[in-house]
Amino acid sequence: MSETYALPSKLDLPAAAPLAQELSTRLGADLTLDASGVAQIGSLCTQVIVSAGMSLRAGGHQLKIINMTDKALEQLGYLGFTPESIVEAEA
Repeated sequence: MSETYALPSKLDLPAAAPLAQELSTRLGADLTLDASGVAQIGSLCTQVIVSAGMSLRAGGHQLKIINMTDKALEQLGYLGFTPESIVEAEA
């Protein structure tokens, strides 16, 4: 069974450490990130999400990202990512 975590609306530099802490507590099972409220996503929070996805896969679990806003999709594109590339990223 997958747990769903609603991402904060602002995923900027100050949000990175709290996001890392939140995600680290959810690495024991499949995880779905609901991005429906994300208005801003920066590189460090993207890196945190990529790292969580890699950790989940290493533990035999799966990461999904759902409901990504157009604004967040655009910002991820500037960073060279898509929701799919984040979920599938490898070391």
